[in-house]
Amino acid sequence: MARYRGPKTKIARKFGEPIFGPDKVLEKKNYPPGMHGQSGRRRKKSEYGIQLKEKQKAKYTYGILEKQFSNLFKKASASKGVTGEVLLQLLESRLDNVVFRLGLAASRPAARQLVTHKHIMVNGELVNIPSYQLRPGDIISVREKSKSLEVISDSLTSHRYNKYAWLEWDGAQMSGKFLNRPEREEIPENIKEQLIVELYSK
Repeated sequence: MARYRGPKTKIARKFGEPIFGPDKVLEKKNYPPGMHGQSGRRRKKSEYGIQLKEKQKAKYTYGILEKQFSNLFKKASASKGVTGEVLLQLLESRLDNVVFRLGLAASRPAARQLVTHKHIMVNGELVNIPSYQLRPGDIISVREKSKSLEVISDSLTSHRYNKYAWLEWDGAQMSGKFLNRPEREEIPENIKEQLIVELYSK
């Protein structure tokens, strides 16, 4: 499936946030790209423009394309609960995102690659679909032959794993458990999901 492979720093500067991870260039140039970026002389954004920007930020953050995002929103709309919160919960429940959250990969694109290259198992079965939706109780583990992979050990030793209330990590087994879908306050991403809901409601 097609993925965004363009300049990531430019996109991060557009949103003013390190949505692809730590970025030294963004730290130095914390203003939008383009000739008017530093001066701030940009046209005032419309309500639609603000809502669209928030949706784009969510798409880039989780690394998914328009059709997938739209399908997730429809699923969230049909579910019980607050649509915006359910949408973020569905994004957080993706296999590639959880692999990233567990610290097995340094970024979501790296996590997606681990999944597509068949290094990750769910409940003892190989799963190579990054968008696979995890359910409470699912066990995510590294395939036995892949446990010595340098990219995984480097990510784990650099202590990228932060403890999240909805995940449980077993370092000895190199496996994690998806306990439940996270509550909104537990999701660290700076996304105003209500703006996305308003955009799709038009």
